[in-house]
Amino acid sequence: MTTPAPPPSELTGSPTSGGQTGRWQRASLRNRVTLLAAVCVAGAVALVSIGAFLTVRDSLYEQVDQNLRERASQAVSGPQVLEPNLRSVPAAFYAAANLRICLVTADGRALTGPGNAPPWGRAELAVARGLTDSSLRTDDATDSRVVALPAGNDRALVMSQSLAPTKATLAQLSVVLVVIGGAGILLAAAAGTAVARTALRPVQRLTAATERIARTGDLRPIPVSGDDELARLTTSFNKMLGALAESQEQQRRLVADAGHELRTPLTSLRTNLELLIASDRPGSPQLSDEDRTEMLGDVQAQITELSALVGDLVELAREDAPNAVHEPLELVDVVERALSRARRRASEVEFDVRLGQWSMLGDATALERAVLNLLDNAAKWSPAGGIVRVEARQLDAGFAVFEVADSGPGIPEEDRRHVFERFYRSTEARPLRGSGLGLAIVKQVAERHGGSVDAGEAPEGGAMISMYLPGHADPEQTGPEQLDPQ
Repeated sequence: MTTPAPPPSELTGSPTSGGQTGRWQRASLRNRVTLLAAVCVAGAVALVSIGAFLTVRDSLYEQVDQNLRERASQAVSGPQVLEPNLRSVPAAFYAAANLRICLVTADGRALTGPGNAPPWGRAELAVARGLTDSSLRTDDATDSRVVALPAGNDRALVMSQSLAPTKATLAQLSVVLVVIGGAGILLAAAAGTAVARTALRPVQRLTAATERIARTGDLRPIPVSGDDELARLTTSFNKMLGALAESQEQQRRLVADAGHELRTPLTSLRTNLELLIASDRPGSPQLSDEDRTEMLGDVQAQITELSALVGDLVELAREDAPNAVHEPLELVDVVERALSRARRRASEVEFDVRLGQWSMLGDATALERAVLNLLDNAAKWSPAGGIVRVEARQLDAGFAVFEVADSGPGIPEEDRRHVFERFYRSTEARPLRGSGLGLAIVKQVAERHGGSVDAGEAPEGGAMISMYLPGHADPEQTGPEQLDPQ
């Protein structure tokens, strides 16, 4: 037993719904605008034409009835000897006036003048008998309007006028309205096409730009003209292109700078390893124990430097991930954890710590890394026995400042605007350890949390790095907490 095939409508969709919708969706935007303009104008023209036609038709028919009544009234209000007057009027007069006239008596006789008699019947006979005051009707057989008025002596004056001239005028009017309406629709379609072509030109430029970017990777901005919505869209697209170009440039600089910084330790490490391997080959000059120990120490130091550099690069290249967790935290807790690590690394300096309570939302791990970088940088520049001042205090209702001041020579004013750049190292800092990424990481972390950084001179005379962080103060804490420097 086989299952019958479904009807074609189930396979292909309704031709009056899904098919038309699909064709409409496949049509270009320009064609849609043109069609929409033509349909709107066609609807407006149709409404205006129908209204004008009905108004003119009613007016013409009303005018016919009014003229017919007036002439019939003038005829019955004139001399009462109607029958001789009817016979004495030439037939050409009635034909020229498009009129037919007769007298209908109460006994059903019709007294006519020269020419054809108007149509008459029960309605006109009722007027002659005095049953009705007047009558006005359309006779379909002769396509004319017929009026009847009492003429005295049990008679009724019946007068008719053909509607053929009126209908010919209405036919001409309908032709004119159709022609004008069709011309208006064609003009609207042409205007819609021109407007769509002009209005969609920026969209076409955007489309061409996206295709060019996808094909060549060229991020040049698109020319902007005007100040309408499409111009603002183009401006926004150019801003996006600028941000993308800046991001690519930053990535290129990061890769170039990282390659430059990695080249030196890798070269030195490879040289030392090649010497150690060569010294172990038979027949090669042997290294002394002192030289071997020194070279192994260099290798260990270079590996440590490479590990730190790679860690800094990974931290710096990490983007703000959408799933990054920002949880409530206390700045004091973050600083204390970083201080415990900094004290182990720099036991020859003292830390003077003054911390006020500050609550915020953030990434505790990233903030601890930034604080540790500030502490390590201050300890590196402070002499043995020097003091590093660490202070966190409320700056205003929404921001706190975290300051780290060292006892070193300070930062020259011309270098302060560069210290947060990647791999920047001043002339005085080049002989010291470090990759030049620590303060760049501090700046990135602060900006990720909605804050900022600043470099200046400490009251003690050394350098002072400030990190501004948003949040709110703990209402139970009224002042800075003096922590044990040890």
